[in-house]
Parts: sequence; C-alpha cells; structure tokens
Amino acid sequence: MKKYLYKHKIKLSILTVLLVWYALCLPDKLFDVPYSTVIESKDGRLLDAHIARDEQWRFPAVDSVPYRYKQSLLQYEDAHFYDHPGFNPVSIAKAMVDNISAGKVVRGGSTITQQVIRLSRKQERKYYEKFIELIWATRLELRHSKEEIIELYASHAPYGGNVIGLDMAAWRYFGRKPHELNWAESATLAVLPNAPGLVYPGKRESLLKEKRDQVLLKLKEENIISETDYELAISENVPIHDFRVPQLAPHLLQRANKEYGTQKLRTSIDYEMQETVNRIVKNHHNILKQNGVNNLAMLVLDVETQTVAAYVGNAPTTREHSKDVDIITAPRSTGSVLKPFLYAAMLDDGELLPHSLVKDTPTIIDGFSTENYDKRYTGAIPASRALSRSLNVPAVLMLREHTVPRFYNKLQQLKLSHLNRCAGTYGLSLIIGGGESSLWDMSRAYLGMAKTLELYTENSSQYDPEIMNRLSYLDGNSAFAKAEQKSTSEQINWSLEPSIYGAGSIYHTFEAMKKVNRPQGEEIWHFFNPDREIAWKTGTSFGNRDAWAIGVTPKYVIGVWTGNADGEGRAQMTGIDSAAPVLFDLFNRLPTQQWFAPPYDDMIEVQTCEQSGYLATPLCESINQYIPAVGEKFDSCPYHKTVHLDATRTYQVNADCEPASQIVTQPWFSLPPVMSYYYARSNPSYRTLPDYREDCIPASEDVMRFIMPKHNTTITLTKNVDGELNSAIFEIAHKKNDVEVFWYMDNEFLGATKNFHEIAIEGKKGKRLITAVDEDGNDTKIYVMFE
Repeated sequence: MKKYLYKHKIKLSILTVLLVWYALCLPDKLFDVPYSTVIESKDGRLLDAHIARDEQWRFPAVDSVPYRYKQSLLQYEDAHFYDHPGFNPVSIAKAMVDNISAGKVVRGGSTITQQVIRLSRKQERKYYEKFIELIWATRLELRHSKEEIIELYASHAPYGGNVIGLDMAAWRYFGRKPHELNWAESATLAVLPNAPGLVYPGKRESLLKEKRDQVLLKLKEENIISETDYELAISENVPIHDFRVPQLAPHLLQRANKEYGTQKLRTSIDYEMQETVNRIVKNHHNILKQNGVNNLAMLVLDVETQTVAAYVGNAPTTREHSKDVDIITAPRSTGSVLKPFLYAAMLDDGELLPHSLVKDTPTIIDGFSTENYDKRYTGAIPASRALSRSLNVPAVLMLREHTVPRFYNKLQQLKLSHLNRCAGTYGLSLIIGGGESSLWDMSRAYLGMAKTLELYTENSSQYDPEIMNRLSYLDGNSAFAKAEQKSTSEQINWSLEPSIYGAGSIYHTFEAMKKVNRPQGEEIWHFFNPDREIAWKTGTSFGNRDAWAIGVTPKYVIGVWTGNADGEGRAQMTGIDSAAPVLFDLFNRLPTQQWFAPPYDDMIEVQTCEQSGYLATPLCESINQYIPAVGEKFDSCPYHKTVHLDATRTYQVNADCEPASQIVTQPWFSLPPVMSYYYARSNPSYRTLPDYREDCIPASEDVMRFIMPKHNTTITLTKNVDGELNSAIFEIAHKKNDVEVFWYMDNEFLGATKNFHEIAIEGKKGKRLITAVDEDGNDTKIYVMFE
C-alpha cells in the first residue's frame, strides 16, 4: 500500500511539474525583436521608415489582417485553422507518410500556430524541436484568440530578403497597404513565407506565379472568389521589382524615433502638402546654395487642429553640410521675429496704440548702440509701420520702455525653451536677435496667437488658457495623441481673461504684419500676391547667419529658416531675400480665404490723433479707431500744442514782445528737435515751427542738440587700409533753418556747417570736449572719450 501511495505521489508530482511547465512554457513576450520606426500621413499613407537595428525591414505588429490575405493564407497553409487546438494530427500524419514515401521532405504538417512558435524560437528543424513547437502551439491557442495568432504570423513571417511582416511586404512588392491589395496580390504574399529564399520577386517568376495560381484555384473551389475574380487574378503578373520606402519626412522620422521609439505613428502630416513643401525646399536650395547658403528648413502648421501639416527639417544637401541635422528643433538667433510679440505685449498693457508715433533716431543706451538695417532714420514713425518695416531703433526704444524683464517673462510664458538664461544677460539686444529660439518654438508661438484670435470669436469672447502652447505632429485620433490630450486637460476651462495676449492686441499685431511697406531695395512685388491677406515677419541675425520668414493666415502658419548649420554667415542672406521667397512660394499655391474677424468685444472705439496716433485732443484732427480696450488709458497726443505767431504767421512771438491783439494762435504738430530733424527729411509735408522773432526768443529755448554721439560716449578709433585713423561723425539738430554752426574740439576750431550739421572729426586719444556754436551765440556741448 505504501509503495502504491509512493508511486502515486511521484506521478502526481511529475504531473504537477508538467502542468506548471506547460502553464509557464510560453514567454510573456513571444517576439523579442527590434522593429522599424514608421510614420504615416494623416490619411494613413507611408511617409518614411527606419530599418530595424538588426538590418531587417520589420514594421511594428499589425492590428488587423485583411480578409483577402487571410483567406489566401488559410487555403495555402492551414485550411482547418479554426478547428484545431494548435496542431492538426491529420496533416501531421499525411506529411509523415508523404515524406517517408518520397525519402525527403516534400510536405509540411505544421499549422499556422506552430509556424508562429517556430518563427519566435528560431531553432534548428529537429523532431525534438517539432515536439516543443506542438506543445507551445497548444499553449498559444489558450492564451490568444485565433485572430491574434494570425496577426502574429502576418507580423513576423519572412517575405524574402530582409523583409519581415505583411505591412512591409505589401509596400515592398506592391507599393500599397495590405488592405488595398487585390486577390492576386494577397495570394502572392500568402505564398512567399513558405519559401522566401526560393520564391523571390524578380527571380523565378514562373514558379511564383504557379504557386500563387494554386492558391487562387483553391479560393475559387471553396467559393470564396467568383469565376470572374479568379480569371482576372490569374491574368495578373507577379511583381518583378520592389518599391523603395519613401523618404518624404526623414527629419520628422528621426524626431519621432527619438521621442516615441520604434512605433508605427499616424502623424498629422498632409501627404500632398508634404510633397509640395519638399519640392519647394529642393528648388530654393538649388538657388540658395549658389550663394553658399546650404541649409533650409520649412514647417507648415494647421491653425484649426494645431498640428503639423508639413515638416522639412533640412534641405537635401550633403553630409558635409549637415544634411541630417533637424534645423526645425535647433536653436538659432531670432533676428527680428520677436518684434511682433513686443508690439502685442505693449498693446496689451496700454503702453502703445496701434499707430502711435515711436522714436526713430540714432540711439546709444548705456553703451549699447543700434541702427536700422538700412542705416536710415525717420525721426518718428507709427508703431505699426515700425513693425512692418522691422526697424531696429524703435524696437529697442520700445523694449527699454516696456523693460527687458517684463518682456522676458512674457516669452517664458510662450515656452521658448532656448531662451534659458536670465533676462539681464540678454539686455536690449533680445529684441534684435540677442537670444536664440527654434523654428518649432517660434512657429508654435505665432500659431498660438492665430488660434487665440480664432477661438475668441468662435467661443463667446472667451479664452482657452492653454491654447498658446499646443502643437503636435501626431494625428488627433492616434493613441499617443489621445493620451497627450488627456494628460494636458480633460476639459477646457474657458476664461474671460487671456493668459498671454488679448485678442484685440493680436488682431492689431497681425494687421501691422499684413503691410508690405519695406525699405528701398527690399520690395518683394515680384513674388508677393497682393490679393492674399497674410500677416508675415522676416528676421535676419547679426552677421547674416540666420534668415527667417514666418507667415500667418486663418488656416496656416508657415515658418522658414535659411542659413548654414555651422553658423557661417553670407553677405546677401537676409530674411527678405532668402527666406521670404520660400514662404510665398507656398502661400501663393494655397487657396485664398477670409481674414480673421475683428474681435470687437476686446476692443473699444476711440478718437485718435490722425498725425500722432495718440488719443486725440482738441488741438489735432482726429479719426475714429478701434483699439485694444486697455488702450483708453494711453496718453493724449503730446505733439500738438498751441503756438503764438505774429500777424504774418512768419515768426513765433509772445506777450512780452507783441500786443495781444496782434498775436495769432493756432495748433501745431511739432516734434522734439532730434525727432523733428529726421522726420522732416522723410516727411516733406512736415512743417517745422517758425523761428522766434529776434526780439521774442525765450531765454530757456533749446534751439540745438546733439544727435550723435551722445554725451560721455566712448569712441574706438579704427584705422583704414592705409593705417590712418578713421574719422568719427558728429551731428546736431537745429531748430532754425539756414543757420551756420561752428565746431570746436576743446579750444581748437574744426570748421563750420550750414543747413545740414554733420562733421567728421579726427579724434585724439583721451577725453575731449566737443562744442557747437551757432551764429546767434547759442551753443551745445558734449564730452566724448577717444580710445
């Protein structure tokens, strides 16, 4: 009895061990292999793919198997697939009889399930291994559904060469997705895994066609396809060449691989748009490289969905010129592309009105000197025109008024990730390219402004507080995109207050950016279509190292960068000449559309001075204008004042020298001396104030002032090619016309000027007193340091 119980326990233990082994024999991850990274357009078309690490083209596992392929596979490999538990005893017995009779292997008895196990184990074909495959196959049947097993097979079966899986095979041999294949094509792919080395497209086509036609015949005999379908299918040729994987977005593929790993990703890319942008970039790169400009990036964003419609990270240049570098994400000097954000910020804070005059004169602030690109000055210019002409001096003076820390904090809200040093390290140069950002971040910031304006008018004048920072290159229906959207916010918490910029300020910023008033020599009429409403901005960094152009419409935001990845500058490379033509090459191909609706709920109608753009006073001619609501706290016009003239209206007088009955009083638009000096040059209709009559000059009248340089400026003496010291230019503005001014350095007479008071002075090292005296004895003085 004890012996019996002992044997029973041993059998039970062995059975328990076998059951445990059986339960655990199948690995949790059946296929531990590397996959390719694959990106598709928003409509599912293949854009680009990386080969897997093991040099196999193995796309990520399929999530469904097309009906035609499935039926072809079952008829060829395993007609009783849905009836057996993982192995088919009848098929195994028939295979053994046929193989023994033939003296060699002429038939296999493996089911699709067994083949999945064989593909995962990759062991030598021995009888012991066949037994293991059979056991594992039954275990696989318990863990997965029949459909999942077919998906595993289709995803990991070899299809010839280094092609693994149905998705890649369908593309390689037919240039289409598996669900788009017809019966003949599906039957061809069903045949290939059985002997991928022997039956290969382009070789032994007759054998491949014979095997394919056998499958088609079975399909007809089983009434799966009709006689007509059969006749049409066998009349087709088998593939005789393969299709190359498209390379429409290599830099986006590189980025997707880095951020999401080896996945198949459905992106937001518009396939036709991507092809168009690729052609545009290639064409313009061929032009630009003749001037030594070797790199070009272009990004197209869809405003409605806040997604990427086209992504070209670099021109098709050479490895020597860094063709693999994704310029879209690289930090580059911003040039002038930040200016619209300062303009909008000051409108938002009531520090500016859309067309209020801003100063435009030679400027040195705490040793920081700036000048306009064309080295010309207007004296005073409407803020909107200063933005459209991208003038540096007004921008720097506006930033000084707004302050660098406040503007820097605003940019931090925009999440411009490469502006990562403290505000003080940038200083006033921040607005003219002293900081860096990427084409991705800058385009996203402009996109946020456009989307804010669009949603404001569509959602009862409310704001989405997170709208400025959303941008994705994934299709909204993809799993990753849905996860990101869910983690960002389950529901929009609308607000009556903007998180960064108000709709009214954005609208006026875009209106200013629509203007095409450009400095002489920068006209772009030859590629700009005046019928299209586009808000756009160019930028050129110091040394002509970076050229930018960013354009906005209610449908798209397009960003362009041109330059050299290694930072080499080119003299002729500017935003207007190099990047803007690329921008408009695409914009001019797009359909026209209605412009943004004015956000009246965020604006107020006021009277502004027609000449100065400030809030109107009784002294100036006014016009009605909608401005951001906060603008009503802005200043009234400071440039219109009441002047007192003699009866002939020739001279200014006052009550000390003229009877009150003879004084004519009238309003006059008058700018401060330096502003007036330059303003008169660029505005022929501007009338300077009449001089005071000689017997009426006030004692405190400031009649002359230095324009450049400023008091206590340090001037570095440079030498010309002959080794001689270059001269420094000194300039003053004088209120009187046709007056002579005498110049002195220390006590040394230098010369005289008339009408235009500008003189070149050969400096001597050390601190020098420069004096200018007019013929009436008025003088002005400054100290400068020559070194």
